[in-house]
Amino acid sequence: MRIGDAARRAGATVKAVRYYEALGLVTPARLANGYRDYDEHDVRVIREIRDLNGLGIAVEHTRPFLDCLAAGRPHADDCPASLAGYRAAIDDLTRRIDALAARRAALAARLHEAAHRDSCAPDPQEHPGPTTTEGDAMHDITRLPAGLPVPEDDGACDTLPGQALPPLELPDTDGRSVRLDALGPGRTVIYVYPLTGRPGTDLPEGWNAIPGARGCTPEACGFRDHHQELTAAGAARVYGLSGQDTAYQREVVERLRLPFAVLSDPALRLADELRLPTFEAGGQRLFTRLTLVVLDGRVEHVFYPVFPPDRHAEQVLDWLHHRPLREGAPAGGEVPVPGTGSAVR
Repeated sequence: MRIGDAARRAGATVKAVRYYEALGLVTPARLANGYRDYDEHDVRVIREIRDLNGLGIAVEHTRPFLDCLAAGRPHADDCPASLAGYRAAIDDLTRRIDALAARRAALAARLHEAAHRDSCAPDPQEHPGPTTTEGDAMHDITRLPAGLPVPEDDGACDTLPGQALPPLELPDTDGRSVRLDALGPGRTVIYVYPLTGRPGTDLPEGWNAIPGARGCTPEACGFRDHHQELTAAGAARVYGLSGQDTAYQREVVERLRLPFAVLSDPALRLADELRLPTFEAGGQRLFTRLTLVVLDGRVEHVFYPVFPPDRHAEQVLDWLHHRPLREGAPAGGEVPVPGTGSAVR
């Protein structure tokens, strides 16, 4: 048969067959006119070379297998030399895999270093004094870029004060289950946020253009930095709450060194129960940023909209300072700010 027919029957290309011939692996007979004449044995040899090369054995290293066929063995790997060829190929692949794994580990380490560089605002308890942060604020998740759109109060939370929290049990990053209608005595501050940025992971497209979306990391760092002051001002407990799963949130808690737990509500059940505002981004339904102050199982106060998020913990702290908890004070009522005659909302 002609070279094209042999290549087609063996599942190879004519160019590959010519290469095999140049290496002396395929030696077809010659007709009287000098044309090559391939037979069934040649087709089998071509197919064997192709299959072995597909397994990672270099074409040049298939000769022991072809010699085994030439010796009349029914299979190309029936000979000791063929088995040695397998072992040599496995050893070569192992070396290459090890080298690739080492390169992959080095790349992963560089990615982690680059992604986490400036990815966490410094904890003033560990790094007192002025600090400088390098990098572009547009891509640094610890900072707020200039010119972010300011969210407007659309009245979506006007009816929340006085409402009872639903009997929802949500997992937290400490491995516990927290029931929202049984938080315990004293005030609880729950800051609800859409999505904390994660080093090496892109935020949803158009994130900075959504009013109130950007700033979850600076907000979390603010509650971290003011946590002791918040508790001293009457917050018995502080929680973050978002729709991300607990594993995602735990990475954030550990990286930002948050001294409080974060609650996970992937189904946004709290939003459905209390009719909290939400928005869509990147194909996800997310909480709109707001903060609940809970007392005796009811919403005492709601901060909405929240802006700027990096200063929000200070706003909550100021509210607590002006609203010292008095025994018997009803949840949801407005108490005049001392010396002003006006109510803090």
